[in-house]
Amino acid sequence: MKDIIIIGGGAAGFFCAANLDATKYKITILEQNSDVLQKVKISGGGRCNVTHACFDPRELVQFYPRGNKELLSVFTRFQPGDTMEWFENRKVSLKIEGDNRVFPESNSSQTIIDAMLEEIKQKNVEVKTRCSVKEIEKQGERYVVKTSLGDFEGDYIIYTTGSSPKSLKIIESLGHNIIDLVPSLFTFNIKDNLLKDLAGTSFEMAETSIPKLKTEESGPLLITHWGLSGPAILKISAWEAVNLAKMKYNFEVEVNFISKSPDDAEEIFQQFKQSNPKKTIGQSKVFDITNRFWQRILEVSSTDLNKQVANISKKEMDRIIENLCKKKFQVTGKSTFKDEFVTAGGVDLKEINFKNMSSKILPNFYIAGEVLNIDAVTGGFNFQACWSEAWLIAQDLNNL
Repeated sequence: MKDIIIIGGGAAGFFCAANLDATKYKITILEQNSDVLQKVKISGGGRCNVTHACFDPRELVQFYPRGNKELLSVFTRFQPGDTMEWFENRKVSLKIEGDNRVFPESNSSQTIIDAMLEEIKQKNVEVKTRCSVKEIEKQGERYVVKTSLGDFEGDYIIYTTGSSPKSLKIIESLGHNIIDLVPSLFTFNIKDNLLKDLAGTSFEMAETSIPKLKTEESGPLLITHWGLSGPAILKISAWEAVNLAKMKYNFEVEVNFISKSPDDAEEIFQQFKQSNPKKTIGQSKVFDITNRFWQRILEVSSTDLNKQVANISKKEMDRIIENLCKKKFQVTGKSTFKDEFVTAGGVDLKEINFKNMSSKILPNFYIAGEVLNIDAVTGGFNFQACWSEAWLIAQDLNNL
């Protein structure tokens, strides 16, 4: 019976172990932390955003700033529908929410963790926690993995460590090229009177753009204590991760809070003015935003809140619309989600065979998960890449 050593007890490592043929292999998972599946546990606020209900691989790859070309063939063989079926076959009921994110019915990530733990228990997979890998040596046909708990020998290595710099150094020392790591999903730090003391205010649909990079995104937007967040910001941070790192996170972002062109906004305003001339502007619900935000817009537009709508001048209206539809903010840094941290960068994709996720440089060596230079926007996509890659590795080994 041959030995498989899986380095990294996260989503990719566990899903791979759960799909391997235990009659053919003795499987050992090495995890440096005291607990396995830590990112699964905290994902989606502890509910675990398992995947995303997008069942067309060509559509699915559009959510991956890095790795989209390579993942097309991977998703053609194992996509979100397969993930859902895998868990449902193991008595985990899943639900698709309004935004197409998929969660367990239980609203608890523990359900997902338990399903995988049960699967590897049935396969007698040995899990070693607090086991820190120091180096990997190729000895003849086999590999020797040197760890804090002694040496482990394997015929096959599956490398699913996540993107820690230490794990990238180990794989680099074996001959792989590493693309520099940069944060990929982060919120923008902005100090601006318009946002002051409005943390928690959200917008159902906003548009964000970074003029210097000629890039734009849209989606829900959230004001935070530090600045701006929400999908409209996170998406743009993911697609422009490398460029924003080069700009040292100092740049201008333009925000359209109401997703309407200035001309359309002016038309709405004029109609409101005609039908509600006597209302005070401060108490007027001209656009679909909170009263507090509307009043702040009026303040920064130097408009008297007690003025009647009929008396709002063209100049004042233009200033208000400018602040609503074309507000420019200076970004002075970023805040990352420490726990659900996603990075761009990792093992160069040119060195991976995406038919089975094997290394083109090291024989009998497979790589999956965040250690690769693949990342996605939020919504269950990063996990889906892990599940699909891990499944391909298991199929390849099961068919040897």
